[in-house]
Parts: sequence; structure tokens; C-alpha cells
Amino acid sequence: MRPNGLGIFPDVTAIHDFLHSTGFVVARNFAILLAVVFWLALAFWVYKDARRRIADPFLVFVATLLGLAPPYIGPVVYLLFRPAETLDERRSRQVELKALEEQLKRARPTCPTCIAPVEPDYLACPVCATTLRQPCASCNAPLEPLWQVCPYCTAPIEPSQVDLDAALTAEAHSIAPVDDAIRLMPRRHFAGR
Repeated sequence: MRPNGLGIFPDVTAIHDFLHSTGFVVARNFAILLAVVFWLALAFWVYKDARRRIADPFLVFVATLLGLAPPYIGPVVYLLFRPAETLDERRSRQVELKALEEQLKRARPTCPTCIAPVEPDYLACPVCATTLRQPCASCNAPLEPLWQVCPYCTAPIEPSQVDLDAALTAEAHSIAPVDDAIRLMPRRHFAGR
């Protein structure tokens, strides 16, 4: 190719004319405007999201600067390190846990045989007369079936008083089945077979 009178190759002139044309300049400026608006919108989103997830205002400010500082990369870095749950979710989870703890504190034990409510110091169920606990030989305090020593007077419990089979059977009766279709059969059904 030969240069024209201006010393510029003809292909370069066409490219130069295209890049300086009004349509290309308008499209370029519009694309730059969109990129800046999207960048600022991402920084605003980081600010709003950080306010929902972080309680400390200084850390919210740092997160917003992170969303602004490296364009388009800052919000991605923020997404990697932001807290997993919002402040409202954290509060509702804590309230729910507190309510469950209170419910467990208020839950009363029940008889393993008839499911009647019983007090922790009952020796027998008042409804079905099932023996729930044995009294301590020295202080008459109610003892749990698996205890090896009385926690009230520290007297050792005689091994004859500890009936592990009865204790485990009573505990098995107090456990609800996972599926209602599964029936727990009493031991007497298996004795004849």
C-alpha cells in the first residue's frame, strides 16, 4: 500500500474516521455513563446490604468504601466476607432459641407408662402407680434409676437397688417413635415365641 498525500495509510484513515464519528462518540460516552452508574449502584447496594448485616457503623463505612474503591471488584470481595445472616435474622433466631429454652425449662416430666405429668420428686406415678424412683436409704430423697450415689447426702446406692434393665426399659418407653407407622410391641408378645 502506498501512503496518500498526507502520509497516512488509507485503512488507518477509515478507522480514524470511524472512531471520531458522532455515532461512535455518543455510543462510547453512553457505555461509559452506564458503567459509572452500574459501579455507583453496586456501591449503594453494598452500603444497603452492609447496614442490614453489620451493627457497627464504622464497619458499614469500611464495607461501603470497599464497594467503591476497586470498581466492580470491591462488591465481589464484600460478597465473600459479608456476614451470612442479617441482623433481623440473627435477632429472630436468638428470640426463637430463647423461647425454646423457656419451653424446655417449663416442660414437666411425664410418666413413662401413662404419660401423666409427674413432678421430679415423685417416687411413683399418682395415676397408674408405676414406680418412678427409689428413695435413698439414708435421706429418703428420690433417686434416679441410673444414679450410683445419692447427690443429696452422698450415700452410695446399693447395687441391688440399681436395676439397669428396668431403667433402660422405662427410658425406652418414654421415647416416642419417629414414625407413627412403626409399632413398639411390649415384651410379653415376644415371650411366647
